[in-house]
Amino acid sequence: MGYKTILTVISTEGQQGQLDAAIDMARREDAHLEVFCLGVDHSQTGYYYAGASAYVFQESIDKAMASAEALEAAARARLDHEDIRWSVESAVAQVGGLTTLIGMRARFSDLVVLTRPYGEDAPPDGEAVTEAALFEGGAPVLISPNRGLPEGFGKKVMLAWNQTEEAMTAVRRAMPFLVAAESVEITVVDPSPHGPERSDPGGALCQMLTRHGVNANIAVLARTMPTTSEILGHRAIEIGADLVVMGAYSHSRFREAILGGTTRSMLGKTGLPILMAR
Repeated sequence: MGYKTILTVISTEGQQGQLDAAIDMARREDAHLEVFCLGVDHSQTGYYYAGASAYVFQESIDKAMASAEALEAAARARLDHEDIRWSVESAVAQVGGLTTLIGMRARFSDLVVLTRPYGEDAPPDGEAVTEAALFEGGAPVLISPNRGLPEGFGKKVMLAWNQTEEAMTAVRRAMPFLVAAESVEITVVDPSPHGPERSDPGGALCQMLTRHGVNANIAVLARTMPTTSEILGHRAIEIGADLVVMGAYSHSRFREAILGGTTRSMLGKTGLPILMAR
């Protein structure tokens, strides 16, 4: 079963590469593309002097509405001449309401296409949108490089496997990519000899994928670099991978925000498309 409903969330100008990536995925999967244009009110009314909050709030809402309308108009103009099925919707929300608003739409989507939420070129609300799709929507998220998806990507897939529930969910959600790939490497970094797979890390997963017709193999890597993300990034380049599949936020978001983590590092530094789920 492929991806038949694809969602992308546009919250600021300059996300043309993300919209192009979503269009490419919709065409590739013969799917319906839903474009959600979001005007975000970033005001914190409690910080203004007495009597000013109502005026500031109204002005912020007006700006957010104008932004949402402009984004919707631009998206419609971009999609008018495309040969795919599509729909565009816009809405306005305060920062605190993003999670529920995006989660409800992501919940009924097969795939959410977004751009990198970390880094200099990341959209201001990219992190909140990505986490809402993953946590509240429970949807797989394809993170596209800012320049858009490479043509014909997904032929060589690196599947980051660490035996967690999040990694297993990512495998199941990425199955259309895995089946279509020419080859899939199950990459295991420094597995514990006392883990559930013990002396055969990745073996059961490889067997499962092979039964689906996936051309899968296993690579067990020693910890030769300080972080797992550095090892995975180096391995992806080494094997010429054009798509990474991985579980997202095996640690809590708070811990990753303070101490860092594989998810945050991969999203911030890797220039490849990444499909995540949890």
